[in-house]
Amino acid sequence: MEALTALPLFGSIANAIMIICGAFLGLVLRKHLPEKLMDLPVQGMGLFVASLGISMSITSQHVLVVIAGITVGSVIGELLDIEGRIERGTRALEARCGDKAEGFSLGFITASILFCTGSMAVLGSFQEGLGGYPELLLTKGLMDGLISVAMAASLGFGVLFSAIPVLLYQGTLTLAAAALQSFMTETAVTEMTATGGLMLIAIGLNMLKLTHIRVMNMLPGLVIAVLLARIFY
Repeated sequence: MEALTALPLFGSIANAIMIICGAFLGLVLRKHLPEKLMDLPVQGMGLFVASLGISMSITSQHVLVVIAGITVGSVIGELLDIEGRIERGTRALEARCGDKAEGFSLGFITASILFCTGSMAVLGSFQEGLGGYPELLLTKGLMDGLISVAMAASLGFGVLFSAIPVLLYQGTLTLAAAALQSFMTETAVTEMTATGGLMLIAIGLNMLKLTHIRVMNMLPGLVIAVLLARIFY
């Protein structure tokens, strides 16, 4: 085990593998369940995502940072048309793969934001990047794997591919840990987490079909929140 944990990015790789394994199990369950039976689980997952987002958003200690982050970030995202670009790519994948990839966009976006947003991803990556045992990332990986079972069973094929942004995001933070540790202060991580929580609330509302919020266009808000927290606090 010590030899494995000595491998570069072991924690992030293990996290991604657990998501893939959980998603595969969820897809197997989904395949053997009637489509009509999945309506309520999808709504339940929407409630879970929204409630998790609320619990994350209320951790903010500087609400103006979160508000400005979401507002400015959304403007940047709209100008870049992030969600439109992703949706065009996922529609092309759905057309190529057929029914197997139906609903890819919702599963991919929901799982990616859920697994990448939060303090465990940042702190766990720093822990491993600074030479520590990747305990936080392994714990997060187990949690993500269990959640991905339910998410893939409810939302489908896209959850499987959320392992890619998780690996890229956490791997980048791990490799850059020494340089970023002083920049990503506790306040910056807290406000980034709270900003991500608002995005999860929006995703939950979308899943419940109460709104149609272009959540991916809000993603630059995470960076804006970190920058504002560092500048003013």
